[in-house]
Amino acid sequence: MKIDKGLLGGSTLLLLLSLLAESDRYGYEIIKELEHRSDSTFQFKEGTLYPVLHKLENNGYVRSYMAKGDAGKERKYYQITNQGKKQLVEEKKQWQIYSMAVNKVIGGDAHAFA
Repeated sequence: MKIDKGLLGGSTLLLLLSLLAESDRYGYEIIKELEHRSDSTFQFKEGTLYPVLHKLENNGYVRSYMAKGDAGKERKYYQITNQGKKQLVEEKKQWQIYSMAVNKVIGGDAHAFA
């Protein structure tokens, strides 16, 4: 199922910071991990991902560095910063409030569909 870009846009920061909180990753690795964990619901294109990563870097939430990967190829890795970890906590709080409110409207009450 293709997800509306508006819905995805509101959760992109949360998704990316969550993955980077686990480990440093390079762009294609992020794309594949999001796709795998979401059962292909989240399918980012490189042209979508990299501008967001650059914005996160400009905001101080991540930093990038060059390093050799498992195959010995030089790659640009992204690492969450302390500021990014603080932002992740805030993003999780906002997501919990938002998702609880949506669930109350769409299914939390028997008369929601009446």
